Amino acid sequence: MEHMESDFCVVGGGPAGLALSLLLLRSGARVALVERARSFDREFRGEILQPGGMQILEQLGVLDRARQRGGYPLRRFRLVEHERLLMDIDYAQLPAPYDFLLSIPQRHLLVELLAACREHPGFTYLEGRSVTDLHHENARVAGVVVGRGEQRMRIDAHVTVGADGRYSKVRKLAGLGYTRVEAFEHDILWFKIPAGGRSAHDIRVYRSGGNPVLIYDSYPDSIQIGWTLPHGGYKELSSEGFPALVRRIEQAVPIYADEVRASLTGPGDLSLLDVFAGSADTWATDGLVLIGDAAHTHGPIGAQGINLALQDAAVLHPVLVESWRTKDAGCACLSTYERARRPDIEAVFTLQARQGAAMLTHGGISDRIRPLVARALAHTPIYRKVLQQIAFGRTPVRVRADLFTQQTGSRAA
Repeated sequence: MEHMESDFCVVGGGPAGLALSLLLLRSGARVALVERARSFDREFRGEILQPGGMQILEQLGVLDRARQRGGYPLRRFRLVEHERLLMDIDYAQLPAPYDFLLSIPQRHLLVELLAACREHPGFTYLEGRSVTDLHHENARVAGVVVGRGEQRMRIDAHVTVGADGRYSKVRKLAGLGYTRVEAFEHDILWFKIPAGGRSAHDIRVYRSGGNPVLIYDSYPDSIQIGWTLPHGGYKELSSEGFPALVRRIEQAVPIYADEVRASLTGPGDLSLLDVFAGSADTWATDGLVLIGDAAHTHGPIGAQGINLALQDAAVLHPVLVESWRTKDAGCACLSTYERARRPDIEAVFTLQARQGAAMLTHGGISDRIRPLVARALAHTPIYRKVLQQIAFGRTPVRVRADLFTQQTGSRAA
């Protein structure tokens, strides 16, 4: 079996894994990043950057480079019901320069984060390889075994980081429990239609009497639409046949009915997201730690996915640097990250549940009180507090640039 050594082994080349790798590389560490996919040429759901995520990318020096590849600033979040504006959250109330949301293809972020990692000689990128097992020494995780076809490689590392998403293989191999919570009553059926040069520069939750629809501008010149469905409801709807399904979508978003009819030609144009919340029972064990969706999973309400991944990386970074310098990879050391971060993640769970109940439920008393609550919220101090929490998190996170050293170059495996 082929063998290599690194200070850290990060599994998963999404925003969390790449951002953490870059932070560690800039702190002088060697990082081996394992990514199952061979390229970024695939569909990604997360496209919205909150101000807190933009701030971290700016501090990493990759935000401007990613924006140059294309994206749209979004100024407002709006709740619209039967053409009536119920809520209008204006991000311009936040301090510049992070006074907007950014709709940007996730691959633009990943390409630039990877390019920045490759500027460092201590970086090894192992693409197209999957983790098959964890390597243990003295009852602690001491690395991973990765495979490509019949080939196997063992990577020894001071700490292994699972950043491999909501269905994390690393989490399962480590035997860390996961609690799934059905905090949301909906799944979301995503698709894109041509914008035709139109741009609203906002994110909308649009309600026309049926299931609510999420709408925002998507680069290049597209509109991303997410049609909410009851949990498990897609199977029943699809059994009626694709033309009937398209007619249902047209009724849900009549303002784009013509574009929906022209753009949706088959099931391949649709992507169903199973919406749920959840968290690993613990985020760390001896020699191993989880971040991003591998540690905690969220719904799409509030556009928090990329934001939380980048913040996780920034919070974990100094913990790992201290662990590396003191040669302490024990659970007690690594768990300082979870103790610091979990209260903020729990606050996101709570806020998303409230947002979902306020914006996506329909029928009965919900429809009667929603306009009243929306108008009242806009004129209370709570409004600014909630906006600040959505944009930057309960505890704003900054990159520990004081831990950086100067290194450039790269190598590939």
